[in-house]
Amino acid sequence: MEPRISIITLGVADMARSIRFYRDGLGFSTTAKDDDDWAIFQLTGTRFALYPLDKLAADIAPDCKPAPPGFSGVTLAHNTRHKDEVEEVLRLAEAAGGTILKQAQTASWGGHSGYFADPDGYAWEVAWSDGWQFAEDGTLWGDPLGDVPDA
Repeated sequence: MEPRISIITLGVADMARSIRFYRDGLGFSTTAKDDDDWAIFQLTGTRFALYPLDKLAADIAPDCKPAPPGFSGVTLAHNTRHKDEVEEVLRLAEAAGGTILKQAQTASWGGHSGYFADPDGYAWEVAWSDGWQFAEDGTLWGDPLGDVPDA
């Protein structure tokens, strides 16, 4: 298997609300309209999709039940090029209808990070480290801990 993630799909309770949060609030690029049955967003290196939670669960298995609200053990991350962007992104998410879970602060691993939840409670980390490097298109490469060889 090639080591990549092609699409990340979130099951959401309210498609219109979630489309507006990511499209209008965070500025993710999509052609999706508020009344679409699903949405896909163009991100650097991958795609990000929204799909109704109940339908996504049913697609996995007929008797699959969505997990209760709360921390699922998974976070999504947005890494910034500059330390001050962490707070800017958190404010943007909050203004769009997200909830700040953790204010931006020095992280135990030496960087600077904070967390927000989208309207469905999915946790996003917003983080900066002087050890990360970005390609011109925004692709993250390098590793602040030195564990992964540079691409």
